[in-house]
Order: sequence, then structure tokens, then C-alpha cells
Amino acid sequence: MRNISDIIEDYLKATIRNSGDDPLEIKRSEIAKKFQCVPSQINYVIQTRFTLEKGYQVESKRGGGGYIRIVKVSPHDHLDLFDQMIKIVGKNIDQHTAENIIIRLFEEKAITKREANLMISVLDRTLYNANISHRDEVRANILNAMLETLKYKELT
Repeated sequence: MRNISDIIEDYLKATIRNSGDDPLEIKRSEIAKKFQCVPSQINYVIQTRFTLEKGYQVESKRGGGGYIRIVKVSPHDHLDLFDQMIKIVGKNIDQHTAENIIIRLFEEKAITKREANLMISVLDRTLYNANISHRDEVRANILNAMLETLKYKELT
């Protein structure tokens, strides 16, 4: 059985697809009323499922005329996508965010399913016997090395 967060996510993604190139503007209270949930549930879905590494840019304006604007961002090409992901990785990255980056690369057809599985397997937290900050730093170094290598895979 699917939970309410999955249902809200699917609804928002379908609405984004149907809006074409236009940004999706929603009122949190209206969506909450539609799904009979609290507005904080909408916040949770947007904060966890519509992130930059997943290919979304979110902007919000508070107040009476406030809104949440969600835009699906598309890179110009795979090289641009790899550069964007390298910026997101930075100097440290948690496992969940790293997996989201890899999934996005696969969804954008920048990497194969096999490459995605291999990348996810080597970034697993159970492979690093270190404190969290060091583990996230090692994971970032490894992911950045893989991204830099994959960035130019067509040239070799």
C-alpha cells in the first residue's frame, strides 16, 4: 500500500509534466486540503522528493499570496549534468544524496543501469569503517572521481 507522501509526489510530478515548460506554482494549503493532510506533509514531500540532485528547483514565497514554485531543471547535455552533480557533491556527501545523484544520472541516460548499480554499491556506508564526517568525505572523493571519469567516457 502506498503512503500519502508517494501519492502527493506522484500528483505533483504529473502536474509538472502536464504544465510543459511552465513552472508549477502551488499553494501548500490547497494541496493539503486536496489530500486531507496537514500542510507540513506537503513541505516534507517537497523537501525530500523535489531536490536539486533529483532535478528540481524549488522556490517559495511566504505570506497571504504565498506560493511554492517547482521547476524541473534539465541540463543542456550530459557534460553539463555531470558538472552540476560534481558541484552538488562538494567535499562531503551522505549516502542518500549520493544515491539520488546516481539515480538522476541514470534517469537522464547519462549512465547505464550497470554503471549505476556499481556506483551505488561502492558508496554504501557499510564499506567504510570511519566516523560519519570522514565517511562522507571519502564517499564524496570516490563519487567525484567516478563522475569525472564518466564525464569523458565517450572520448576514450
